[in-house]
Amino acid sequence: MTDLIRILVVDDHTLFRRGLTALLSRDPGFEVVGDAADAGEALRRAHELQPDLILLDNHLPGVTGIDALPTLLEAAPKTRVLLLTVSEDENDLAKALRSGAAGYLLKTIEGADLSAAIRNAMNGDSVVAPEMTSKLVAAYRDAADHAPSLPSTEAATSRPTSPVDSLSPREHEILRGIARGASNKEIARELGIAETTVKIHVQHVLRKLDVSSRVHAAVIATENGLS
Repeated sequence: MTDLIRILVVDDHTLFRRGLTALLSRDPGFEVVGDAADAGEALRRAHELQPDLILLDNHLPGVTGIDALPTLLEAAPKTRVLLLTVSEDENDLAKALRSGAAGYLLKTIEGADLSAAIRNAMNGDSVVAPEMTSKLVAAYRDAADHAPSLPSTEAATSRPTSPVDSLSPREHEILRGIARGASNKEIARELGIAETTVKIHVQHVLRKLDVSSRVHAAVIATENGLS
């Protein structure tokens, strides 16, 4: 992207907010256009500034970030919102994504990974912290387990061919690693191959599954019993 990504930072901790602003400002592709300490101020700033992206903490005074999400998106319809939080609760994760968040990141994220996540979100991808991917898959599996099942004959006739069938044995192994929330480095160590090789395999898997993110690939893996 050639244009600056205009960012609004929302967090109630002043030192963290200032530190995050300073970190983002080092990236020549970002411009922090404002900040806010609570949901009400965030709403006013979002409406006023119409940022490209909002980095939103969940634990805000009064209204939580997740509960404020729909209103923020209504005030700035073209804005993408990334949760940046300490919460590793899968319920928070699921609620954030259902409410329109473009991603869910943890505050333990490295600066370079945060920059990459912001760019991926602006390119239309859903970005979820690797530590949360397995929890998202577990939440999806739990929902599927409680969904009504089709009669066996109907299920057999209505089940479409899965794109997973087009994957090679090695790509199946890669997909299982993705579904567990493993990083490329962890998958490489487990399979005894180079991390760059894993990265290439991941790209092939995403292309064959016709998805743009590891999260979507993990969900497909779960649907096909590969997690």
